[in-house]
Amino acid sequence: MRLSHRTVSIALALALSAFAAPGAAQESEDKPAAEKEAGKPIPPPQVSVTRHKGVFGGKTVSYTATAGETYLKAEDGTPRASIFSTSYVKEPRDPSRPVTFLFNGGPGSGSVWLHMGAFGPKRVAIPSDGTDDGAPPYPIVDNPDSLLDVTDIVFIDPVGTGFSHALGKTDPKDFWGVTKDAESVAQFIRLWLNDNGRWNSPKYLGGESYGTTRSAAVVNQLTGAYNDVALNGVILISTVLDFGAGADTPGNEMVHVLNLPSMAATALYHGKAQASSTEEFVEEARQWAIGPYATALLKGNDLPAEERAAVRRELSRFTGLSEQYLELADLRVEPSRFYKELLRDRGLTVGRLDARYTGRDYDNAGERPDNDPSFYGIDAGYTAAINAYVRGDLDYHTDRSYVTIGRVGPWDWRLGDGRDSDAYLNVAPYIGRALRENNQLRVFVGQGYYDFATPFFAAEYSLNRTGMPDDRIHFEYYDSGHMMYVRDEDRAKLSADIREFIQSR
Repeated sequence: MRLSHRTVSIALALALSAFAAPGAAQESEDKPAAEKEAGKPIPPPQVSVTRHKGVFGGKTVSYTATAGETYLKAEDGTPRASIFSTSYVKEPRDPSRPVTFLFNGGPGSGSVWLHMGAFGPKRVAIPSDGTDDGAPPYPIVDNPDSLLDVTDIVFIDPVGTGFSHALGKTDPKDFWGVTKDAESVAQFIRLWLNDNGRWNSPKYLGGESYGTTRSAAVVNQLTGAYNDVALNGVILISTVLDFGAGADTPGNEMVHVLNLPSMAATALYHGKAQASSTEEFVEEARQWAIGPYATALLKGNDLPAEERAAVRRELSRFTGLSEQYLELADLRVEPSRFYKELLRDRGLTVGRLDARYTGRDYDNAGERPDNDPSFYGIDAGYTAAINAYVRGDLDYHTDRSYVTIGRVGPWDWRLGDGRDSDAYLNVAPYIGRALRENNQLRVFVGQGYYDFATPFFAAEYSLNRTGMPDDRIHFEYYDSGHMMYVRDEDRAKLSADIREFIQSR
């Protein structure tokens, strides 16, 4: 229920110091816009404040929604970028109440997915059963699964996503990279804490997909120096931290080991494998993958024929693919081939983000799908919802288009932290260090069984390495894919799991 609204403009200052898989390499739409605006005076940040009431987690909450721009400035005070965010703060305000900062991934994705799908006070109601979202109108409904009963929430759109963009003569590429992006998000968080008087509040940071990569990099920016912003928790949803281990590159055997349990879950879901439960089957697949399968792959051309035949039989049982196909693939099935081959006999492909979804290609002869049915099955509903909601309920008006998935390339994947890590990108050590240096920091990890963009076994692997205090890392699993909250039962479970995570501090 909206009680009133007012639109205000404020000037915010920031001294700017110093997302599964690598992003799109297309030329950005943001740069031409910045060039057009380079000769124009930069107006003050636009901010809209509205007041609302809703029921979340069974509790009635009055809250203020603030949708608007924050300007990141150079040391000389020149605005360099506009960061769009949406903040939900419970009234009356309590400086000791937790605040959670959330973003999505890509890189290049706005926060629309977590905002309008999982944790915002409103959500778009698209089909929950793996069918596509069709055509508008899409219902925008109250979201009782929002976390506003236990935490204030700030949804952040990094530069090049949502309504966020570079200003004046600033090149948006100055913000496009693992470290550059993390620096700007960390600076936004510090400024938000300044302006809202929340430095002593419990703080949580969370992201989805590349947003988990960003989370690790932002943790490093917030806690890796002496002027720390200490965190109580990090929320990782559909996790990708170790890009080297999961790279679909010839000669990388680890990727096949890490994808095998997801293939097993998918084969079981579509009736191509037999087991008493998903949990038992994926656990069996985990153990076989790191045992006989990994051993066979590492033996390479020295693998004996008898052992090869035994591995091929088991691999067929887990993946639902024929032994003949697996022999042709040399026991190594790329995920993109799996999407096409698993249900070829039915004329269907399976999704990458969520393998519960199926699609039909132009024909059934190719070796890879034409498109991902689990993405085109949801994107229209989310795009319509965020634009209708922000411009309507939140009373924020702009002539800019909301960028759900932006073109933020080229992306700088170098970490530049002095480690020999630029050729093998792995940000998991940032989380390990933060856990070692903050004995109250905890990590929540949520993974879908049918997610090939960020496979659950790869997340487990990256957070189970040397230097990782795993007694404060908690995993939860969902019977869906990358965006588990599109399934009604899993959205409720995800909300309950994170609510418990926050309340158990």
